[in-house]
Amino acid sequence: MRGAGAADPSPAAAVKIVSAGTAGCVAELVTFPLDTAKVRLQIQGESKPSVEGQRIKYRGVFGTIFTMVKTEGPRSLYNGLVAGLHRQMGFASVRIGLYDTMKQFYTNGSDSAGISARLLAGCSTGAMAVAVAQPTDVVKIRFQAQVRRPASGTASRYSNTFDAYKTIARDEGVRGLWKGCLTNITRNAIVNCCELVTYDIIKELILKYHLMTDNMPCHFTAGFAAGFCTTVVVSPVDVVKTRVMNSTPGKYSGAINCAVTMLTKEGTTAFYKGFIPAFLRLGSWNIVMFMSYEQLKRGFARFQQSRDSAL
Repeated sequence: MRGAGAADPSPAAAVKIVSAGTAGCVAELVTFPLDTAKVRLQIQGESKPSVEGQRIKYRGVFGTIFTMVKTEGPRSLYNGLVAGLHRQMGFASVRIGLYDTMKQFYTNGSDSAGISARLLAGCSTGAMAVAVAQPTDVVKIRFQAQVRRPASGTASRYSNTFDAYKTIARDEGVRGLWKGCLTNITRNAIVNCCELVTYDIIKELILKYHLMTDNMPCHFTAGFAAGFCTTVVVSPVDVVKTRVMNSTPGKYSGAINCAVTMLTKEGTTAFYKGFIPAFLRLGSWNIVMFMSYEQLKRGFARFQQSRDSAL
């Protein structure tokens, strides 16, 4: 994701990894309420089939946010934030920070990568990232799905992030922390291929045809396009992943069983539950992340170059 004609020095792999993890955390902080609203919309209706006259608790992304603030307090929008930041430090660092390195690996060190090498690089780093960060993703989703009721005496499912790790491992075994791992690998291979490859190609085309310079407007445009394309492709997998990770032991035998159950009980539209918040989340997340990543990467590289020249 260097872009043709960029005047800045090419940063080392370690710089890209640190920049990607930091940028992921910045994006997570900015867009987390949208992600929480998306999770609530995705799990709505899984407990029992929707019937005529049954009251739907959440309607739309902003309606969901308003309902949560009204009934659970503003802090409910940030349920699972600590686990989300844990996730980005491991997840974004690997899947985004190692993308260029894997591209070069698949092209035997060449800077000119075709679409197949980019797709392979996206799939590889997406799968590697899940191997590192899956437990944090499970805990994040459990917290986001957990309803806070400040006025009632109802005990929360987990008291804090580290209690969630411990409780899941104790009650469900270590495998509980890896629940939905295969679904998540599938999802993140798709996400990475859509997100990083779309961003990579659009940025490259913008620079090739001199539509913009390699600066923030270019990063904004490419990031927005990457977010939209990713949401359209990944929403069905994302809904299934969320349902599997949030489920109690024995509810679903696997991702396919979960998908079939959703289809028979709720219909095809269930696979696109939370689409608008998912797009708002992924679109804004991609814009914030890629703009932050490019600036951090550039800043670290310049600092490294100035330090080396001073020596």
